[in-house]
Amino acid sequence: MGFFKNQFSNVVEWEEFRDDMIFWKWNNREIKKGSKLIIRPGQDAIFVNNGKIEGIFQDDGEYQIDSDIIPFLSTLKGFKFGFNSGMRVEVLFVNTKEFTVKWGTQNPVLIPTPQLPGGMPIRANGTFNFKVNDYVGLIDKIAGMKDSYLVEDIKIRITSVLDQLLMKWISREGKDMFNLQANASDIARGIREDLDMEVLDHGMTITGFQVMSFNYPQEIQDMITKTASHEMIGNLQKYQQVSMTNAMASGKSNGGGTASDVAGMMMGMNMANEMMKNMNQNQNQNQTPSSQGGSKPNFCPNCGTKNEGANFCPNCGQKLS
Repeated sequence: MGFFKNQFSNVVEWEEFRDDMIFWKWNNREIKKGSKLIIRPGQDAIFVNNGKIEGIFQDDGEYQIDSDIIPFLSTLKGFKFGFNSGMRVEVLFVNTKEFTVKWGTQNPVLIPTPQLPGGMPIRANGTFNFKVNDYVGLIDKIAGMKDSYLVEDIKIRITSVLDQLLMKWISREGKDMFNLQANASDIARGIREDLDMEVLDHGMTITGFQVMSFNYPQEIQDMITKTASHEMIGNLQKYQQVSMTNAMASGKSNGGGTASDVAGMMMGMNMANEMMKNMNQNQNQNQTPSSQGGSKPNFCPNCGTKNEGANFCPNCGQKLS
């Protein structure tokens, strides 16, 4: 009798689990008497009947459906198994983890800017995070029509609107087109809020959005680098530090041989500094009037005798001051 009683029993579990799968539906089969439910860590099991949620089970483990599950179903708690009949319901297994997805612009986004009439072509890349947070919205908008849903499906949805959001938040509040990385946090925060509204009614939430880098066309990047170099050279001390650092790094990567060059560079820079310092001191001295009322000639203008600082020539008595 035991064999015939349980011969139609089955195991309700996530049979096609993939780490990049958001949900998977166990459906189109009857749950027989003696069947069991298996929930693994990171999964929730949702029993659905005629599009309505009957019960949500979140603790991982193994459960007897007729004794551990049915008594907690909202409208099916009085269901009784017959010998040849079972309970026909759908069981939706949901991956509860937070997903991390890499994104990147496939084509340059043309950002309006006065400097370039056609717009600044910019590429960007980064990551975003999302998770399922509303099972009613998920079933109503997606699971009611699909048997499974992948992270790639969400990525396609997100990237389809990302170019417009990048344009919106980069252009907003007059962002510096040539230094977008400095405003990356503000831009990412605005995009995350907009994307969250985009997926909200699908039962999901965007938990994070990051911009890792903005990429300019090569000619624009060369111009930015050149401008930064000119500004750096205007600061002599900073220029010296960077030059010596580059020289030392080059020597290390080439296996040595540039130590003397670095030393010579340091010596030359120190000499240049000393020369500038002496020139400034001499200029200040020349501009300072003599405290003794005028300078004395080194030689007597009358007889040519050398003067040692006296007021009168020791040879002919000529007044010298």
